[in-house]
Amino acid sequence: MAPWFWYAVVAAVLYGAHQIFTRLAAERISDGLGGFIVEASAALSILLYLAFLWLSGRWNQRFSMPGFNYSVLTGICVGAGTIAFFLLFQKGGPLSSVPAILAGGAAIMAVAGILFFREPPSWQRLLGVTLAIAGLFLLRR
Repeated sequence: MAPWFWYAVVAAVLYGAHQIFTRLAAERISDGLGGFIVEASAALSILLYLAFLWLSGRWNQRFSMPGFNYSVLTGICVGAGTIAFFLLFQKGGPLSSVPAILAGGAAIMAVAGILFFREPPSWQRLLGVTLAIAGLFLLRR
């Protein structure tokens, strides 16, 4: 088993729970304020992780300007995506549509991996991209 497998399982569970909680929150809070609370809570949890690393003597964090810039772009995408999900749910979008939406994002990542990061294309990856895009089109109704 790959050494990263259990991290993938934890990430999948947490991101699944993230969408469930966003769906529940969207009925009870506005998109902007809800999105801000989500992102502020995320920042606080990461700050606590950094404090843990520092206090336990396992600080191994490094910094570079390109890393900083890409992290800012990532944060912008996460924030805007969170607002988009709040709006989707507030407009009546079903929670069951989220896997197809995330598969669309996975298709974008797979194409970027092949085109920009020189990851080898395979028929399985290309089929996955095709099915993800088909899933997005099936959501239109």
